[in-house]
Amino acid sequence: MFDIGASELLVLVIVAIVVIGPKDLPLALRTAGRWVAKMRRVSNHFKAGIETMIREAEMEEMEKKWKEQNERIMRETEAQEAAAAAGQTPDAAADQNDPFPTPLPSDVPTAASDPVMVGPMPPEQPVKPEASQP
Repeated sequence: MFDIGASELLVLVIVAIVVIGPKDLPLALRTAGRWVAKMRRVSNHFKAGIETMIREAEMEEMEKKWKEQNERIMRETEAQEAAAAAGQTPDAAADQNDPFPTPLPSDVPTAASDPVMVGPMPPEQPVKPEASQP
């Protein structure tokens, strides 16, 4: 961030020892460390606030986009349903919306047309052992 090299850091340490003195240098470094920590906290708090605002703005954009897309899909669906219902009888339109439609008689297989049994199997009769006759 500041791009301080080893030689520049050495010059700063020598100047700090000469100006502050070796006796007060630990206190000065602690004070500087507290300031740096406080600046970092404020910076992180500010950055978190900015990121939160950006996320909220993105969410508002996404919600607006989803709402527009949902409205478009609803309009298209209504138009398709209206077009489909225009050519249908009321009974056909009702059958289209019935979640459990009853099958047409032509759709139900009969025993004569289909050798496979339709429906539940009848219960099996227990086989009685033949009693021996005395």
